[in-house]
Amino acid sequence: MSKSGVSVAPECITAFNELKLGRGAVKYIIYKLSDDYKEIVVEEKSADGNWETFQDKLMNAKSGHKGKEGKGPRYAVYDFEYELQAGEGKRSKITFISWSPDEGTLVYPRMTYASSKESLKNALSGLAAEVQANRDDEIEYDTILKDITKGKR
Repeated sequence: MSKSGVSVAPECITAFNELKLGRGAVKYIIYKLSDDYKEIVVEEKSADGNWETFQDKLMNAKSGHKGKEGKGPRYAVYDFEYELQAGEGKRSKITFISWSPDEGTLVYPRMTYASSKESLKNALSGLAAEVQANRDDEIEYDTILKDITKGKR
């Protein structure tokens, strides 16, 4: 359980293991807090490897609290594949992404997501990289690629 009292639903770990072991059957998972903010649950999992589709889903997520709605923070895991330079082949990194937009996000969801992140990360054994994104430009493919490869392409 996290500092915020939020727990991780078993489905979160099951979906992650499908991604980790299935290589291709699940390309990404988007996690969210349940409507009552008591549990982290799977919002969506997909085999679609299109980065723009994934990015669009994160950027258009919504969260509500006390009758108000704003941009929605989300956690995600993406099986990020990339080519090495000089024909050295492909690499894959299972990457944890914490998406919490700086603008348009309600305070309560943003704070609850921030204080619950470690619980989910700790439950997902086998993450290779982590990215924190708060602005649209930080969730661009090339930005993420640079982050997870430490600029080594």
